[in-house]
Order: sequence, then structure tokens, then C-alpha cells
Amino acid sequence: MIGGRARTRLRNPEAEARLFRRRALVGFSVVVLALGGLAGWYFKLQVLDHDVYAKRSQANRIKPRPVVPGRGLIYDRTGRIIADNVPAYRLDVTPEDAGDPQVLLAALSKVVALSPEDIARFEAERRTTRSFRAITLKLRISDEEAARFAVERWRFPGVDLVPYLNRRYPQGDLLAHIVGYVGRTDESDIVKFGEAHAVFTHTGRTGLERYYDEALRGVVGYEQVETNVEGRALGRVGMVPASAGADLRLSVDVDLQRAMVLAFGGLHGSAVAVEPATGQVLAMVSLPSYDPNLFVNGIANVDYRRLMDDPARPLFNRNVLGGGPPGSTIKPFVALAGVDSGVRTPESQVFSTGEFFIPGQSRGYRDAGAGGGWVDLRDSISRSINYYYYKLAYDMGIARFATYMARYGFGQPTGIDLTGETSGIVPSPEWKASRTSEPWYPGETVIAGIGQGYWVATALQLARGTAAIANGGTLHPLRLVAERRLAYDAPWTPLPRLPAPAITDNPAHLRAVQEGMVNTIHGRGTATAMARGAEYRMAGKTGTAQKISRKGTARMDPRSLPYHLRHQALFVGYAPAEAPTIAVAVVVEHGGYGGTTAAPIARKIFDAWLLGTMPEPSPGTEAAIDAPPVATFDSVVSDVLPGAQAVVVGAPAAEGTP
Repeated sequence: MIGGRARTRLRNPEAEARLFRRRALVGFSVVVLALGGLAGWYFKLQVLDHDVYAKRSQANRIKPRPVVPGRGLIYDRTGRIIADNVPAYRLDVTPEDAGDPQVLLAALSKVVALSPEDIARFEAERRTTRSFRAITLKLRISDEEAARFAVERWRFPGVDLVPYLNRRYPQGDLLAHIVGYVGRTDESDIVKFGEAHAVFTHTGRTGLERYYDEALRGVVGYEQVETNVEGRALGRVGMVPASAGADLRLSVDVDLQRAMVLAFGGLHGSAVAVEPATGQVLAMVSLPSYDPNLFVNGIANVDYRRLMDDPARPLFNRNVLGGGPPGSTIKPFVALAGVDSGVRTPESQVFSTGEFFIPGQSRGYRDAGAGGGWVDLRDSISRSINYYYYKLAYDMGIARFATYMARYGFGQPTGIDLTGETSGIVPSPEWKASRTSEPWYPGETVIAGIGQGYWVATALQLARGTAAIANGGTLHPLRLVAERRLAYDAPWTPLPRLPAPAITDNPAHLRAVQEGMVNTIHGRGTATAMARGAEYRMAGKTGTAQKISRKGTARMDPRSLPYHLRHQALFVGYAPAEAPTIAVAVVVEHGGYGGTTAAPIARKIFDAWLLGTMPEPSPGTEAAIDAPPVATFDSVVSDVLPGAQAVVVGAPAAEGTP
């Protein structure tokens, strides 16, 4: 209509069709693009990123599990095991999976016996260890406890019963200061060796276990374990085998080691036996000793306190960490230095009046007895004439004296394959100047000639030097491990020899010293008693390191002194004298005199090695030397021996005895 009437719009089918086609084309394009994008994404997932997601999927299904190798075994020279591994179970807890630790421990203690020490150790490690790392709650689970836990396993997520090999020392305390022990791996070990070290339950702490720890523990392997959605193992699908630790064969003989302990008869001290031709250690004791098995899985507080409170210090390795004045056992070396330096000849004689005076001084340095008369090198050794060595040291001068003592291996490590060996001390002005502002006094040179004063020598150094005299002058580094092998069926491989310097360039000088040492035992020397009934000839030198000396001419019986002030008794020697196969150094703490205490011990060691004769235990010896309660130094000297004075290390006054 025209005007008020509404207009009626006419439909245009062609326009609508075009609009529909455009919309359909846009929609179709969107669908195609979406499908294309989806296809591209699928292509990326299935083709381009296949390796990445396959690895992730495999990681969800296949869990790597470390395979800890067995720790290498340790044998003595005859093949007897002195450190091995025994099967055992332990409980490991992963804190992030185990829930509330207090609830866990309360429930778990009803299934497995947990000591307060186990719980305290676990709590201490939990506070310092990352929550995803497993912590050992208890080592050495019994078979009954393992069976009970297996039944209740479902109640304790994050707690695993893990089989492993536990270290054992079948010889107990016999070789504790040689083999040492392993202890539980802690956070400090992981910091030191890296995260991968966490799979090892034990780490070497002392002795050979520490020195050769890396070789003994081997290389970790891995097995691939298939798991279900709950993480439960279904089976093994692959493995990278572990490499077992290297086995070690020592030069030590267990029978000689036992003979050495028996020879001491309950006395305290140390001894070392060496093969002169090689420097290999045949036996080595530090007494008293301890049972290293106590430390393997964590020592109980009561046991640790007992060892620490023992005044005899059984944990202290006297051979490696100890040392003291060598006394007259140093005289063969001083005699050799005198002739090698040209200050003396083997036939040079000195008239011993019994008391040596430094020119211009009134203070005298005495012999043990009256004067020895005319004395040459051989007599000075066999009869232990102090006067000869007072004058020789003074004539040499301290600088030349110290140089020759270093040539014989003193003041430096012996090379023994044990960690922390002390170097000892050779007296010298340089050493004194590094520790005090006082000058060097001539009297300190004099007493250095008889092994007193600032001297610190270990039984290892004395045995090494004595072996060099015995073998013709070669100073071999000392060694405990003779051979190693990388597998049970692999051949034993000798350890490479280390350089060995010569101690003298003159065989005649060395023969004179050897003859003097033979005369000590088979002549008119200070150890003739030890030759009685012997089927072989020996060479040696006795020594006594005093803790207090007399004043004036007063005689002093060391057995009348309090236990801790008695002299140290020493002996060095070798046998057979003509073709030595063993050299020894014996140090007896508070033993009195070397000729009456240390020399008989050495004779028993010689008999055990050369004749196969084991010493008889001495039931009365241990009771005789039991130490009374330790008194203070000042409270006893004047009470027991009014004429006595303390021998201060480095003081110019000293007295040497045979």
C-alpha cells in the first residue's frame, strides 16, 4: 500500500544462497584448519616428538634401580680372608612417601625392634637429608623381623626391605689397626664423593678400608624394573651389571700377627715386622686393640664410651699416629752417619770416661754406668756407649746430623698405605725455630745423638731403617697390600714397586754397623740373653726412652716409678743375621728397659717367623703391668724419687741407657 501501508520485502533466493555458501565455506575452512592443526599436532606427537614421549612413557613404566656391587674382599698373604661380606637385610625409609615420621616409627616398632639409637640416628639424618632420598632406619634385620615386615609391608608406604652385603671382620681385633673398618654412609660422604655415592650403605673409615675405599667399593650398576600404576615391581627388563670391588691380598701373615700379640703378653705398645728385601709389612700391631665389627653398623653408645674412656687408648693407632724418642735404637744410624760423613772411621776409637762435657761447660752428660774405656764403632753399638754418641753428634753438628737422619727415613712418612701417617721429628734448629723463639743449644745436639730431646720416631720408621741396614742399604717404602685383582677369576696383579733410595754408598761402613748389631746379641752387648738357645743368629739394638732422669749419681729403678712415668722399652733387629728375611721394631710402653722387655718380645717374633713356634701366653704378665689410676705428673715425681727430675722434651739435660 501507498502511504500508511507497510511495505512487504521480497525474498532474494540467489542472495541467500550466496550468503549460505560463504558461511559454509568459512565453517568448512575452520573445520579443515582445526583438523589440519589436530593432524599436525598428532604428527608432532607421534613422529617428531616420538622419542621424547616414548622415553617419558618408558620412564613411567620402567624404573631404574641401582645395583650395588659387593665390596672387595681382603686376604692375608696365605689367602685367609680377613674382611668379607655376609648377606643381610636393612630397612630403608623415604620420608616424602612415608608420611608422619612419629606415627610411622610407632607403628613400625611393633613389627621390627628399633632401639633408641636407631631412632635417634634416623631423626638426625632425616633433618639433614633431602626428603626424596631413602634413609636407612635399621641395618641387620633378623630373618624373623624380615618375615614379619613382609606380611605387614602394605601398611608402610615408603618403607622398603632391602637386601645387601654387610661387612664382617672374622679375625676380630687381631688386625683392627691394619684393616680398619667401614661405617654407615652419611651426608658428609655424599658431599665429598657426590650424589651417586648415596647408594653405598658403607664407606671406609680407617685403615686399609679407608685408604683403598674407592677400589674396594667397585662401580654401581643399574637394572630396569617394570612397574604397574601403583609402582610395584613386575619384573626386570634390562640390566647394566655392576663391577665388584677389587680384592686385596696383603703381605701380612695372620699367624705372625697373632704371634706378635701373644709375644707382648698383655703389655701395651706397638711392633712392626718387615721383609727387608721388599719393604712389605709382615705383621703390625698396636696394643691394646678393639673389635672393628662394633663400628660397621653404628657402634652403641655404651661400647663407644667404654673405648673412649679406656686410658690405654685402644682406638689410637700407635704405629701410624704415635711415636716418641727412639732412645738408643737410633745409635746404629748415628754411627753410620758418623762414618759416611767422614767424622769417624769404623776403627776410630774414643775414650769413654762415663761423662761427656761440652767444651767450656761444667754440665756433664753421663753414660748408664762407668766409663767404657777405648770404644770403636762396633763396641759403641753392642755395649750402647752413650759417650761415643754424645761426642759424635757434637762433632758432626746438628745440621749435618739432621741431614743424615733424613737420609735414613726419619722425619718423613714411610709410604705405608694407611691414611694420616705422622712424619715424626728430626731435631734441628729449623724445627725448633718454627715453634719457639729460643735459640738452639749445644746440649740439644748432644742428647740428639742418643735419641732423646726433640726426637719423635715411629715404629714404622725404625722398622724401615732397620730393614735397610739388613738388606744392604736400600730404603724401601713400606707396603701392606702386595697384590690386587679385579674379579674372583682374574689373576692377582702385584702393585708396582716404588722408588727406593740407598742409605749409604759405602758397603764397608754398613758392614761395620751390622757387625756391631750382631755383637749386641752374640757378643758382649746389651741383649745377649735373647740369644740363649737360638737356632739362628740375630742382629739388633736395644733402646730405652726415659720419661724422667736422675739428678747427680743417684741410681733409679724404673719399676719403682708410677706406671705412666716408667721408661719406654725399645728393640730393633733382624734375622737371620747372614741372610735376613725379617726386620722388626718393638716399642713397649712403660716397659722399663729394652734389653729385658722389648728384646724378648722380638725373639718370640723371630721364632714364630723362622721356626713356626708360637709364643706361649704369659698369664702373669697382664696382672703385673695393670696401670693404677693415673696421677698428675707433679704429684708423683718428688714422692717416688726425691732425686728425680722430669725430662722435658728438648731440654739440654738427658740420659741414655741401653
